[in-house]
Formats: sequence, structure tokens, C-alpha cells
Amino acid sequence: MNDLLVADSVSKSFGDFRALNEVSIAVPKGSIFGLLGPNGAGKTTLIRIINQITMPDQGTVQLDGQPLKPEHIRDIGYLPEERGLYKSMKVGEQALYLAQLKGMSKTEARTRLKYWFDKLEIGDWWNKKIQELSKGQAQKIQFVVTVLHRPKLLIFDEPFSGFDPINANLIKDEILQLRDEGATVIFSTHRMESVEELCDHIALIHKSNKILDGKLNDIKRQFKTNTFEVGLQSNNSEAVIADIKNKFEVLPATFKNLNDDIKLNVKIDASTSSNDLLSFLASKAEVHHFVEVIPTANDIFIQTVKNN
Repeated sequence: MNDLLVADSVSKSFGDFRALNEVSIAVPKGSIFGLLGPNGAGKTTLIRIINQITMPDQGTVQLDGQPLKPEHIRDIGYLPEERGLYKSMKVGEQALYLAQLKGMSKTEARTRLKYWFDKLEIGDWWNKKIQELSKGQAQKIQFVVTVLHRPKLLIFDEPFSGFDPINANLIKDEILQLRDEGATVIFSTHRMESVEELCDHIALIHKSNKILDGKLNDIKRQFKTNTFEVGLQSNNSEAVIADIKNKFEVLPATFKNLNDDIKLNVKIDASTSSNDLLSFLASKAEVHHFVEVIPTANDIFIQTVKNN
């Protein structure tokens, strides 16, 4: 089986409010799966169902080919958006306690904690209380206790909240390393640049319904418009622009580029190749910038939500 987690037609209501409406997702093994959507879309409800914090009203969830069971909680590591550390407990004491809740022996937990504390250079925090740490420092502890028991499935809900760029990049690299070592990751975030960097697959939930899912690259191909950023230099800019507009659709250009007299977005039709466009431009002016406009995850997110 190629999918580690499969949710099939999952629905959940709270009173009259429909939080999820027959949502289905399939998370491939060894992937980083982006679970996206505006606030209140239903993402957290689905995550809570996967973690068995709440149960679906209808639909099923399978983990590694088996119906989700209470014992599967040891196969899942969950870092919630609202952090769950006890502020008055010491870091080491709390980490050991949480590790044992996941089925680890105290000896094994100490060994793995030493590995992570050394790796993240946080060994001197062992006897500090959580309330003595900054938000970013506490976030590092939360990350460690999430991954410590080496679960099959890791669920990160806004994992970079509270981190400066250096530490956010550090945790991003650790997530990629965990994926490379065999973990499967569900990644929920509003930071679309993180989706670009990390995610292989995405699903977009809006107003309780899944409205888009698939491989991120395949979705980008669906949304691309055959538009190219073009930067040119010419001694006769007006004539060059007129020639381009006479042959192609020209759109307003917003990209930044240095030392170009002409900056355009040029759209071609299905009968024209990128080489055809480039050859035409080169016959008219000196080409300094020629890049296809590939829609970003942020572009796709905004366009899809607006359309729905």
C-alpha cells in the first residue's frame, strides 16, 4: 500500500455547524503533505480526528491499511498549533514524562533526548522550567517531544510559529531529514513559502469541503497560463513593444529586474512554443530576462478560495 493515511468521506458537525463535509484525503508514505485552508476551514477538526481527540460523525480513517485504533496513537507525533507544555515543569522532567506516555522506557527516552538536545544545542535547558524559556525555545522542546518516539506519521500544525528565520530553517531541515528517514508528514500552515519548500502533495479545505488536492507540481501545471516575464533592452523601445503587442497578448509586468528598458509579461497560445517567443524577442531586442511565470502555492491558494 502506497498511502500511509487515508481519510474517506469524513464528516463532523458541532451542533448546527458542519465542520467537515465528506472530506477525503490520501497521504502517500514518505511524503510531506500540505493540509491548507483559511482559518475555520476544518483543518484542525480533521487533524483532531486523525489523533482520535474527537470522532467523525461519518466516514473512516485508516493508518497503514488498518482502521484507526487507540493503539495507533503511538504511531503518531502531533505538534498542535496551541502548544501543550506544562509551564511550571522542568524541561527534562517533562520530556521524559511525555516520552513514556508514547510507550518509551525511561532509559530509551534519556538516550534519544540526549541525541536531540545535543543536536539542537539545548542541553543546558534540562533543568529550566518551560516558563523560563522564550516562545521559540519552548517550541524547540515541543518539536523534540513530538518526534522523539520516531512515529510513522508526524503532524505539524504551524510548526514555525515563534521561530526567527534561522531557527525556522533549522526545524525545516530537520523535518526534511525525518522525511528522508522514512517518516510521513502532514504539514498544516498559513505560510505558503513553507509549502513551496517542503510539500510534495497538498489538499485545500475551504468552508468544510475539500476543493483541491494532488501533487503540488501537477496542480501548478493546471494553473499555469503560458505567461513569460520578459526583460529587454533596445534603442527603439516603442517600436519593439508595438511589434510584440501586434503578435502576442501583453499583460502588466510586476517583476523586479535591473537595467531593462522594456519589462513585459507576454502570454502565448497553445500553438506557440517558448522557443518561438524567445526567437521572436531576440530578433527585436537584446533579451536579458526570460522566465516562465509558474503559479506559486500562494497564488493557487488565493485563486481557488476566491473561486469557491
